[in-house]
Amino acid sequence: MTTIAPPWALLAELTHACPLHCGYCSNPLELTRRSQEMTAAHWVRVFRQAAELGVLQTHLSGGEPLLRKDLEAIVAGAEESGIYTQLVTSGSGLTEERLQSLTSAGLRSVQLSVQHADPAASDLIAGSRAFAAKESAAALVREAGLPLGVNAVLHRHNLDAVDGLVELALRWGADRIELANTQFYGWGLLNREALMPERDQLARAVEAVSTWRERLGGRLEIVWVAPDYFDGVAKPCMGGWGAVSLTVTPDGTVLPCPAAATLPGLDPVNVKDHALRWIWEESKAFNLYRGSEWMPSPCRTCERRDQDFGGCRCQAFALTGDATRTDPACSLSPDHATLTALTRPATSGVSELVPRRPTVGPRAGARG
Repeated sequence: MTTIAPPWALLAELTHACPLHCGYCSNPLELTRRSQEMTAAHWVRVFRQAAELGVLQTHLSGGEPLLRKDLEAIVAGAEESGIYTQLVTSGSGLTEERLQSLTSAGLRSVQLSVQHADPAASDLIAGSRAFAAKESAAALVREAGLPLGVNAVLHRHNLDAVDGLVELALRWGADRIELANTQFYGWGLLNREALMPERDQLARAVEAVSTWRERLGGRLEIVWVAPDYFDGVAKPCMGGWGAVSLTVTPDGTVLPCPAAATLPGLDPVNVKDHALRWIWEESKAFNLYRGSEWMPSPCRTCERRDQDFGGCRCQAFALTGDATRTDPACSLSPDHATLTALTRPATSGVSELVPRRPTVGPRAGARG
């Protein structure tokens, strides 16, 4: 029997509730109701099991995790289990008192999202007047002495603002900025046409990143997450299916990646019904695309099969309707032309962004 290496990272999606309405959001269109969210006691058990499994760190994410009134208890549960915590937040609702209570509970670091370097443009993309709260949150995090990361999801509407975003991260005193090109899942997939950048935009952004890295000499860590649709190389999504990380959704469903719930035949299970170790090692969801035995051609004989693992299953399904096919992002994929066609300039204008709303999907409910 093949030994399955333990995971080291856990994405804890504490809620799908969010005061922002970003059209690139990777949350599912059918959002989890607040009434279906796991309690803090459930999350404490999840972290205990995760630590026993080998998990070392967790991103406390959402939606907006600060909307959880029991967030301190959740943080304390992770800390008691020896798991490093990073809060992934829009900054909305982060007061000095709230941050102090979270750090007292064991919070170790904060990743702050921003939509643009210009306040008005940032608020427009977010669908909410949120920039001032982000600026305030950044100052509070630095005053508290916590590591601060800034995250910007890049697309047609902000790729030309890379210079400004780096300058913003420097001004806010960030240790790290992640410039992540949009992954087209969830709301991002729904808005793909409106978000798709031009090739010359990407070229300018790449040049800007290179210039800043040289200029700063490591004073600010700049992470560039390359766009899947443009470079002809499939990415090892999540470090490989069921290889290094797992995602727990607000209701307790455990997935190999945040977007995997869209895949047919996955049959994911809930951590309230099964132990996390069993889910990681034995469940169908985590074994379906693990390793390389499942791969069709050309992946099966490709020398990169143990490096990119055939690319992203969710992207293959979104673009071809078949999750077992080679990720069309790969230039060797028989479906690569399907993907490249989507990157060509639109001839009839660009569609309007559909803002992330809580009412899409038959089971979606009101948000707090």
